[in-house]
Amino acid sequence: MSVSSRQKIHPAWIAAAIAFLTLAAAAGFRAAPSVLLVPLEDAFGWSRATISLAISVNVLIYGFFSPFAAALMERFGIKKVIMIALTVVGSGAFGTIFMNSPWQLVALWGVVVGTGTGSMALVFAASIANRWFIEKRGVVLGALTAAGATGQLVFLPGLSWLATHHGWKSVSVTIACAAWVMVPIIAILLKEGPSKLGMTPYGAPKNYVEPIQIKRNAAKEAISALREASKLRDFWYLSGSFFVCGLSTSGLVGTHFIAAAHDHGMAEVTAAGLLAVVGVFDVIGTMASGWLTDKVDPRKLLFFYYLVRGLSLFILPAILFQTVHPSTLVFVIFYGLDWVATVPPTVVLCRTILGPERATVVYGWVFASHQIGGSIAALGAALLRVKFGNYSAAFYISGLFCIISSYVVLQIGKGKEIKVK
Repeated sequence: MSVSSRQKIHPAWIAAAIAFLTLAAAAGFRAAPSVLLVPLEDAFGWSRATISLAISVNVLIYGFFSPFAAALMERFGIKKVIMIALTVVGSGAFGTIFMNSPWQLVALWGVVVGTGTGSMALVFAASIANRWFIEKRGVVLGALTAAGATGQLVFLPGLSWLATHHGWKSVSVTIACAAWVMVPIIAILLKEGPSKLGMTPYGAPKNYVEPIQIKRNAAKEAISALREASKLRDFWYLSGSFFVCGLSTSGLVGTHFIAAAHDHGMAEVTAAGLLAVVGVFDVIGTMASGWLTDKVDPRKLLFFYYLVRGLSLFILPAILFQTVHPSTLVFVIFYGLDWVATVPPTVVLCRTILGPERATVVYGWVFASHQIGGSIAALGAALLRVKFGNYSAAFYISGLFCIISSYVVLQIGKGKEIKVK
């Protein structure tokens, strides 16, 4: 390859590739609890609700730390925050091999790992897209969001196999090592932003002026952004709809799909494989959503996504889990295409709330609502399963909320034209 051809590759794409790898790894870390529900239940005799409490705390802290992580990235730089986060995740995961009581699971996997993964949440994707890209921002957001599905695809079947054949501790050790290996990769390859290289973002016009980087106290900045955004009705529409997004994805299906399939006699490795296939179609759906977000009113996209998701969840309880029926594959395909397709249009809409200077921090708070929904579903679905003996009620309730959200998102910026580029 000649020097001139190498120079045509904008560093923005290298930053996006590193972010993709990091987010894929983080998704694998987050997916691990779903394959540990049954093994931990068998190993310690803990109830599924007790184990789900740790997952619920993990999801909640993961979300609530996101806006502060976004502010910390603005204050101290993306690289430092991500390196520390990976170190924390590895330490928390490794520490679980020494636990012998439920509170230790909550402390290590819930609090420690939740804090670490929260620092690598989708605010990281938003930070990379907002700093490095003017053109193709929707496509990049779609790709980085799809990284979560890729991580799920790569990690879930392997982690499930490890748990089945080598015990649950092998899963913790694998995650710890993977997190620690990522630290030097980030240190060497990730750059803070185009201005550090004397460049402008990809697709920036000639008169481009870089937004002022906020250097105030990270906690105060996060709270200040919430205070200002909370005065706007559109912020609550976005937060409410994203609450339902978390409720219906990571909290319910992401956490309990394998356990629900196991209840009906399906092998855990098979169920994990199906959830990984959801990840395959999620990559396709999210990439397409990113591309569409650059061209179509994001409110219309969100309406379609939530409506389809709600209908899919109403179908799921009727599917037989014993074997992989065609109806199961229909759910996997449609649900996968819609899994996190909501993210690119939601991020774009967040930029209209407080402007580009605070868009990432505002999105961090909207994402926190996503994780509150996920946390409630992670624990609530387990409690419903204990009460009724199955997960049907949880799926129906989640589906109903999705259909309601499909109406709510149409009220965002009602009467206003939102530019899609």
